[in-house]
Amino acid sequence: MAFLVTLAGVLVAAGHAGYLAMLTSAAKKRAGGQPAVDFARKRFPIAGVGLGVTLLALLISIGDSPSADIVAILLGGGGGVASLKALQSTQGKFRKGQF
Repeated sequence: MAFLVTLAGVLVAAGHAGYLAMLTSAAKKRAGGQPAVDFARKRFPIAGVGLGVTLLALLISIGDSPSADIVAILLGGGGGVASLKALQSTQGKFRKGQF
């Protein structure tokens, strides 16, 4: 159970980082895309922390200890939810042109 929760958290966090990478790549190819690149670069640390926390939770979930599984679920689930909120915030700000 803990492994599945943490794996879902890792996938969401990786999705946020991937979205920012895709946004940066596309903005670099367009004339006048530098504000979008700068916006994405400001959001990369948030994505990196979320991905790091969820990967740590995934490593913790591999163990056999029930208490470690609880910690892994809390870290993985919390990191995944935080990454999802950050992704939604990033998409909302980008779509509204608030960068």
